[in-house]
Amino acid sequence: MLRFLHSADWQIGMTRRFLKGEAQARFQQDRIDAIRRLGELAQQHQAAFMVVAGDVFESHQVAPQTIQRGVEALNQAPVPVFLLPGNHDPLSPSSLYLQPGFQSSLCEQVQILTDAQPRPVPGCPGVEVAGAPWPSKRPVRDLFAEACAHWEPTAAGTFRVAVAHGAVDLLSPDRDDPARIALAAAERALAERRFQYLALGDRHSATQVEDSGAIWYSGAPEATDFAEDPQGRALLVDLNKDRPPEVTELEVGRWRFLAPEISWSDPSEWIRVRTWLEQQKEKERKVVRLRLKGPLDLARQAALDDCLEVQSQVFASLRLWRRHCELPLVAMEGNADALGLHGYVAEAFEDLAEASRQGDEEAKRALTLLHRLIAEAEL
Repeated sequence: MLRFLHSADWQIGMTRRFLKGEAQARFQQDRIDAIRRLGELAQQHQAAFMVVAGDVFESHQVAPQTIQRGVEALNQAPVPVFLLPGNHDPLSPSSLYLQPGFQSSLCEQVQILTDAQPRPVPGCPGVEVAGAPWPSKRPVRDLFAEACAHWEPTAAGTFRVAVAHGAVDLLSPDRDDPARIALAAAERALAERRFQYLALGDRHSATQVEDSGAIWYSGAPEATDFAEDPQGRALLVDLNKDRPPEVTELEVGRWRFLAPEISWSDPSEWIRVRTWLEQQKEKERKVVRLRLKGPLDLARQAALDDCLEVQSQVFASLRLWRRHCELPLVAMEGNADALGLHGYVAEAFEDLAEASRQGDEEAKRALTLLHRLIAEAEL
């Protein structure tokens, strides 16, 4: 039996516009720390090596300090590691993989798949890794089919792990993309024993592509977006001579991107939002977009705003997904007279109240602020 770890899409150096200050720094460092966790998992599960199916780095313009931290984590891996250039970090003339300083900083057990030539795995007789590296950001052909055509069928009792990056035609919405990986051709090559497992990258969620169990996307080890499900995974792969591959998903990442929908029918029930937020663990590594649906009066709207303001200080990112929010303003507890307002202030209050009832979001926010100022003045 052969056991190895399949990962992809580390995108070291990635930033997110909605992360500020220390949250951004934590997000970047955790992507590097994920490399160490992958090494620990490889050791824990006695994996012989690790393949990384593309997009190891976010780009070739990643800060030198970040690159070196990533290299340091790679060099500490307890098993051989094979890196495939992908669309974010292709083998273009400016590629960091081709820079002498970068190559010399890697230890011997970290190899870059710069061509399609099958490579022996150190310490694993009869085992090869072969990749289809990206030469540019926008190739105009199926790189995997091209590489695979040059591979000889493997002999009985030997294994070849293929590594590729990009969208499989079965899953790609872009039918005009010439670089899509043709699944039918890959399945034929699998049947011809040109490889025994195809490790794919580009899709950030762990995904089995076809029924044989030999073609998978590992997903990214740390979450990058809300659409990813599951988030933060790697794959432990067991290859056997006479059985289909056995693939186990391993949890790696600490970050989570969440978009919960919370609804209520009475303004007093808005507290469900506060309860959900308070129950979350590791808030500093959670990116949240709230989908809220329920009526609010002015007092509860102000309370909700205060709650979100406080909680936003502890979450990595917390915001309303406004196009998915429905928060109608219901009849207020009192009109301008009942609130002790007179003159221009009373007129402004009534105008804002009417505009809010008509769905004007700016008026609703202004009215909520006015209500908060009135409440503070009464204290």
